[in-house]
Amino acid sequence: MKHPLFACALAACCASAGAAECPPYVKHTPGGDYTSAEDRSGLSVVEKFHFSRAVETLTQGMTGSLGGDISYTLEHFPNHHRALASMAKLGLRLKGAQPAGARYTVSCYFERAIAFAPHDVTARMVYGNYLLATGQDAMALEQLDAAGRLAPDQATIQYNLGLMYAKKKEYEKASAHAQKAYALGFPLPGLKNKLKAAGKWREPPPAPVADAVTVEAAAATAEAPAVPPVEKPSGE
Repeated sequence: MKHPLFACALAACCASAGAAECPPYVKHTPGGDYTSAEDRSGLSVVEKFHFSRAVETLTQGMTGSLGGDISYTLEHFPNHHRALASMAKLGLRLKGAQPAGARYTVSCYFERAIAFAPHDVTARMVYGNYLLATGQDAMALEQLDAAGRLAPDQATIQYNLGLMYAKKKEYEKASAHAQKAYALGFPLPGLKNKLKAAGKWREPPPAPVADAVTVEAAAATAEAPAVPPVEKPSGE
C-alpha cells in the first residue's frame, strides 16, 4: 500500500534530484542495449559478478552494497529490465531517491535507459510502475501512453492505461483501453469491475454471424474438388 506522506516526500526528493548530475549513457564493452542480441553477448560477464539472483531479489550484494551492484549492471546495460525493477524496489524499500551505493538516483537510471533505448517498451512500463508507486501519476501516464503507442497490441499496457484513465474518471478513454485489453485476452476483471461500478462498462458486440458463415463457406469451397465445366452437346 502506498503511503501518501512517503510518496509526496519521495516525489519532492526526486524532483530536486533532477537538477543533480544525470549524464547520458555512453555505450562501451561489455554493454549496450539489453534488447539487442549482439549487445547481450557480454551480459553474462556483468551478471556473473554483479547481478545474481540474490542481488535481483534484494537479499545480498555480491561485491558490496546492493545499490552498488545494481548500479554497476545498469552502467553497462542501462535498459536491463530486471536491474531497473530491482533498483526501483530498492529505492522504495529504503524510501530514498538514491539508494546507498548507487551512483545516480532511481529516476536517473530510468531516464538514461529511455534516452538510450526509446523503443524499449518494458523499460517504460517498469518506469511507469515506479512513478505510480511514488505518487507521480501524471508522469506515469506519460510513460504508459508512450508504451501504448510503441506496442498497441500488448494487453497489459492497454489494461494499465485503462486503470489510469478510470482513476482520472476519464471513462471514455478507460473504456476504449479496457475493450482493447480484453479483446487481446487480458484475464483480470478488475478494470471491467471498476467501469461497471461507475456505470460506464459496455459489453463488446458479439462477433458477426455473417463472418462465420462466410468463413465456413470459403472453407467448404476450398475443400471441394475442382470440377471441369460440362459442355452442352452440340446436337450433331
